[in-house]
Amino acid sequence: MRSAIDSEALRALRAAAIPLAEDDDHAALMELIGDAHVVLLGEASHGTHEFYRERARITQRLIADKGFDAVAIEGDWPDAYRVNRFVRGAGDDDFAVDALAGFKRFPTWMWRNTDVIDFIDWQRAHNATQPQERRSGFYGLDLYSLHASMDAVLHYLDRADPAAARRARERYACFDQFGDDSQNYGLLTGLGDAEGCQQEVVSMLVDMRRRTAAATLGSDADAEAAFDAEQNARLVKNAEEYYRSMYLSDVSSWNLRDRHMAETLGALERHLGRHGRRPKIVVWAHNSHLGDARATEMGERRGELNLGQLVRERHGRDAVLVGFSTHRGSVTAASDWGAPAERKQVLPSRHDSHERLMHDTGIERFLLPLRGAGRHLVALREPRLERAIGVIYRPETERQSHYFFARLPEQFDALIHIDTTRAVEPMERDAQWDATELPETYPAGV
Repeated sequence: MRSAIDSEALRALRAAAIPLAEDDDHAALMELIGDAHVVLLGEASHGTHEFYRERARITQRLIADKGFDAVAIEGDWPDAYRVNRFVRGAGDDDFAVDALAGFKRFPTWMWRNTDVIDFIDWQRAHNATQPQERRSGFYGLDLYSLHASMDAVLHYLDRADPAAARRARERYACFDQFGDDSQNYGLLTGLGDAEGCQQEVVSMLVDMRRRTAAATLGSDADAEAAFDAEQNARLVKNAEEYYRSMYLSDVSSWNLRDRHMAETLGALERHLGRHGRRPKIVVWAHNSHLGDARATEMGERRGELNLGQLVRERHGRDAVLVGFSTHRGSVTAASDWGAPAERKQVLPSRHDSHERLMHDTGIERFLLPLRGAGRHLVALREPRLERAIGVIYRPETERQSHYFFARLPEQFDALIHIDTTRAVEPMERDAQWDATELPETYPAGV
């Protein structure tokens, strides 16, 4: 039986919800965003078609109508920078599928999927109609590409300064004893069984910062190449610390990762604004990174922070945080880390969750404003369960694995709810992915 509190919340939600058509142009969200310079667009899973599609549609409007300068994704810098060159009409890739070839690390479907292809094709075509200085970019915020970023720094220095390249190789050779497995480095150094490479990576970043500062006095091409190399050096420095900490504390490594994302976003803002115009950037990442951690049990009980919190602390109301949610459908996810992609059925949301409350409005697709006043905000301020599906989905332990408590109005500035969703389509579809979706009637009795 529904409580009086839930009944009141439902009435308030139905009154506040702004229904969205299947092909909605998101005019209401554009009005809510206004003149904000940073817009964070989330997702409740890493494998849902509708989340990718709607983020792309919103971003197209932000770029075309509001002059946004860049998309920054929850992906590694060197892989995304290859896409950046493609969408700007540079580089050696003629097709979007080739530009995404750098995303080889699990989970490949997270960025190598049909929705991302459609978006970067659109971005490249739109950029072709713009002068060089108004073309939007595509960048990565994550820090898993330790070895690829070292290679990128060396490649840049080989061309720009062979003597500096020799010094860089001597410093980065510190990692050779650990092989190509970054987690092996973290295990041995974090537990004190081997000396780490902290001093070497810090020295490299200091050198690259000096080089970037000098390059800004030259051409835009020189400044762009130097910034790319500096960012890779920053990633190596932060990834070294991340892997060294990951076997000591989950909270510590999580916080290091999201601080790196915020640091990268700040560096990108400075770079894109180097000619005096303040840039506008849209971020694509999971709700767990973009919803303010202070409004969740991870922040309150575990001491975790995240990118959304750090952006709010820096930008205040000039940042808009948009979450996504769904009640049921299918999702592309794995059963274990490194396992093949499967198309899994998403269980209907729990009766005590935000998602179920959204479902019970009876509105299939809607935007829910969460900034400002409103009776629905009062009704949502009490913590409720919220679902988060990452690259792994385990329906059999869903409560423990995928739900956490959150206060929605403090977590996001707006929420887009799509009641029934389907799995994102990987570029590399195999027979297992095609065969693993469960029947629509599963699970019985839920």
